[in-house]
Amino acid sequence: MRSVGPLARGMLACAIAALILLATGCAMTSPGTATRPAETDPLPAQLAERVVVVTLAPASGDGLDRLDRIPVELAGAHGLRHVGAFPLTSIGVQCLGFEVPANRAMDEVLRRLAADRRVESAQANQVFRNLAAGAPDPYASFQYGARVIHAPQAHRWATGRGVTVAVIDTGIETEHPDLRGRVAKTQNFVDGGAQSFAHDRHGTAVAGVIGARANNNEGIFGVAPEADLIGIKACWQSTADRLEARCSSWTLAKAIDFAVVNGTRVINLSLGGPPDPLLTRLIAKAIERGTTVVAAAMEGPDAPGFPASLPEVIGVVASDSHNDVRSDERNRATMLAAPGVEILTTAPPHAYAFFSGTSLAAAHVSGVVALLLQRERTMSPSQVRLVLFATAHPVTASGAPVIRLVDACAALARVAGGGSPALACD
Repeated sequence: MRSVGPLARGMLACAIAALILLATGCAMTSPGTATRPAETDPLPAQLAERVVVVTLAPASGDGLDRLDRIPVELAGAHGLRHVGAFPLTSIGVQCLGFEVPANRAMDEVLRRLAADRRVESAQANQVFRNLAAGAPDPYASFQYGARVIHAPQAHRWATGRGVTVAVIDTGIETEHPDLRGRVAKTQNFVDGGAQSFAHDRHGTAVAGVIGARANNNEGIFGVAPEADLIGIKACWQSTADRLEARCSSWTLAKAIDFAVVNGTRVINLSLGGPPDPLLTRLIAKAIERGTTVVAAAMEGPDAPGFPASLPEVIGVVASDSHNDVRSDERNRATMLAAPGVEILTTAPPHAYAFFSGTSLAAAHVSGVVALLLQRERTMSPSQVRLVLFATAHPVTASGAPVIRLVDACAALARVAGGGSPALACD
């Protein structure tokens, strides 16, 4: 996700900046220039690229000391350094992390581990990155994204109340005026990440799009303003003035497992990276248990990226205020579109800023999913997907592959039996 310059839009920007200055009662500074505790340096082992993640083969009467013995034995047998262990309860496996020496080829180490009878699977600890770049709610008039998808009209039927949405991302400023009381639970899975949790920009921006409180005389409103957000930090934001953050197979696996075990109904993954076997297993388990998974699509030569490429996942590309879509042509038929260009949302500390990227587009769709699930709690992920695609509007030019822009009101009208969406959402 790349920043497009917080509040720098000519006269519009000046108006917003003046309002923010009055609202916050502090000197006007970019949210990114605020000081905050520094992240651990160097990177935690969880986010290191020369780490392999191993799942253990089922125990066969080895005794209760198995989990103490095997890490030491595998490290010695394969010339590795044991750097951590964690269970994945949702899929019933124990994971071990090992650091590979710089003079060893990763492929050769993985082949040897895969052939070891004690090992069920072995893979590289892959790196994922976020996909954003830098109403009595005073700034609601600047929220073209919510208007384009007809979120205000959808709120006549649902606001997301009672639906849990897991924001697997960086941390979230839970005490932001528009997010205070909106985040029901938080969890950190990044070593050294707890101290900076409340200062992270990307997760705060995504959370605002999904669930900023409505009608509170503060800034903006979320697509699902009464959903219960769960802030799960699996991504490491290295500096305060940038949106870019890194996650890994290790941290994302723990985060998805946590979301599944805690029964969340929606998982938002505003990030992308290479195909990952362990994460694929966990996402499949989440969907099997009735959790709808929404993911941001990557742009460029790696599009749509993982996990947006998984057929069971709702992949999302970004559209702008003119409903123009930024997407690789070959991926349009399987993706939904949602607003993701110059989106005004929450930013630390206690501020608002414009951001762009498919991260924001995915957040809009996750909010719509929460609305649907409040109205019809028994909907399966496949049913949610069917309704979203059936009620979305084609926005591509003639002759181009079809892509459809999500419509919150049309989707809710169909589920609620509200008659013709064209009339109900006018």
